[in-house]
Amino acid sequence: MDAAAAQPIPPDRSHIATEARNPRSARLHEMDVPSLVRLMNEEDRLVPDAVARAADAIAAFIAAAEERFAAGGRLVYIGAGTSGRLGVLDASECPPTFQTDPSRVVGIIAGGDSALRRSSEGKEDDPRGAAPDLESLGLAERDTVLGIAAGGTTPYVLGALEIAKTLVPTCLTGLLACTPMAPPPACDHLIVVETGPELLTGSTRLKAGTATKLVLNTISTTLMVRTGRVHGNLMVDLRATNAKLRDRAARILSTLTGLPREDAFALLDRADGEVKTAAVMHHRGVDATSARAILAANGGRLGGLVP
Repeated sequence: MDAAAAQPIPPDRSHIATEARNPRSARLHEMDVPSLVRLMNEEDRLVPDAVARAADAIAAFIAAAEERFAAGGRLVYIGAGTSGRLGVLDASECPPTFQTDPSRVVGIIAGGDSALRRSSEGKEDDPRGAAPDLESLGLAERDTVLGIAAGGTTPYVLGALEIAKTLVPTCLTGLLACTPMAPPPACDHLIVVETGPELLTGSTRLKAGTATKLVLNTISTTLMVRTGRVHGNLMVDLRATNAKLRDRAARILSTLTGLPREDAFALLDRADGEVKTAAVMHHRGVDATSARAILAANGGRLGGLVP
């Protein structure tokens, strides 16, 4: 008997919605380019409505995570394949956007960072695969762990939730999936975004991936807004470290202070590029050190410190 024949037969996943065949794309190979583009766009337009139907579950998860995150807890995304890559992407964008320490929002992917560029789907079958990463994080009760699995069955992800609860029973756990399912063990919050069958059968990098990105955008941005890293709709925790960010920071500061562009740049330089610090310096007539102290006493928020 050869090695391939000796391998066990995997579970039948044909009942999972993201594995179903989409009747609208059954003749995909016969379609011309304009038809393919139109059909893909029509399928993609279904995604925002699917996310909207999951709004209550998304909000409940964020509300449960907010107090923990505000108190210094971490948000940990964990997934395999496309789901893992999207979690790492969202985590990696928080430091430049909101000036969070990279340890505050963490992305873990099956197979490690090399899996971001080279597929390592075999790693997703190991329910204990996340143990080393979760153990090295030193999970605490204020931390939140969100598993991401489009089909809701990935052993690596479901196992990670159980590992997290074993390590710290009081940590918060959630699962983001794109198919109807019951809450798995060790999951406090289940978010289901029903995106339906993919244009290309089983390719969850399509609608399910788009939905996942939208939900992760919502989770991380809402947590940052709620913890004072946004004022109005302005990215006030921005730190000007390159030409594009200096331009954006100056425009934000001009909006907050009414200063002309050149004066805004000069103030930013005195604040080491920190927008919130510069705004408080202007409105309170203090130096950067005093402005930082005022901000710290106000929980890092500009509310009440600027008009």
